[in-house]
Amino acid sequence: MKALDVEAVQAFVLTAELKSFTRAAEALAMTQSAVSLKIKRLEDGLGRRLLERTPRQVRLSADGDLFLKPARDLVAAHEGAMASFAGERRRLVVGLSHHVVGAELPVLLKRMSAAEPGLILELRINTSRELLDDLDSGLIDAAVVLDSDSRRLDGEPLVDEVFGWMAMPDFEQRPGEPLRLATQADNCSVRGMAVGALDGAGIAWTEVFVGGGILTIGAAVAAGLAIAALGRRVAPAGAVDRGPELGLPPLPTRSVVLHTSLTDARARRALRNLSAAVRASAG
Repeated sequence: MKALDVEAVQAFVLTAELKSFTRAAEALAMTQSAVSLKIKRLEDGLGRRLLERTPRQVRLSADGDLFLKPARDLVAAHEGAMASFAGERRRLVVGLSHHVVGAELPVLLKRMSAAEPGLILELRINTSRELLDDLDSGLIDAAVVLDSDSRRLDGEPLVDEVFGWMAMPDFEQRPGEPLRLATQADNCSVRGMAVGALDGAGIAWTEVFVGGGILTIGAAVAAGLAIAALGRRVAPAGAVDRGPELGLPPLPTRSVVLHTSLTDARARRALRNLSAAVRASAG
């Protein structure tokens, strides 16, 4: 058996984790056809089918499932060896909007770390508006935010965030009572979007829970305490859009955008992997 092509193994790992040839190609700064060819040659060399391909889905075969962990170990060992020549460790400060990431945050961090193991990653979670101010002030290197600020015409769109009135199927809204909301603090643009829509429709509401991020708001929704304006991509498991059923006004779709002025290869590689993972989380 020939020695394994590390780049091909890395392409396989990324495709398996992101469940997409397109997202893996983005992370590797390759074309999709180049990634497909590398994986095909890897499969031919191994004599094993690693991925099952359909028009709508990429998933591991039985052999691919067996190969994934040692493949990850091989890629990690290779990247660790290459990092020994990286010299001084680089700190990358990234801001993420409260409403951009939920339970998939560990996956995003893993992808960035795998892309550039020599980086010291500093993560800041805040509102989109405050993160853009921090970016302009030089306090952070990059920001992934909801696009709602007309001051910013730059940035790389990552996904379209579809918002809904997310609640558990058994959430009960009693007739004649104000709609029970879980929200962020007053300076959150999504909160403003939600209460503005309700006020415009003449629907009475009351805050019963004020959270400190998607995970806390999601916990309130999962507990059945309230309904929340959330991106469907980051809503808690089991939550559904109850808006049409309850006669609530539709909420707009907003773009998730990456802003940065960094040009060095190490930082851009990590941010490229972050972008691919965010896009993959949209399904």
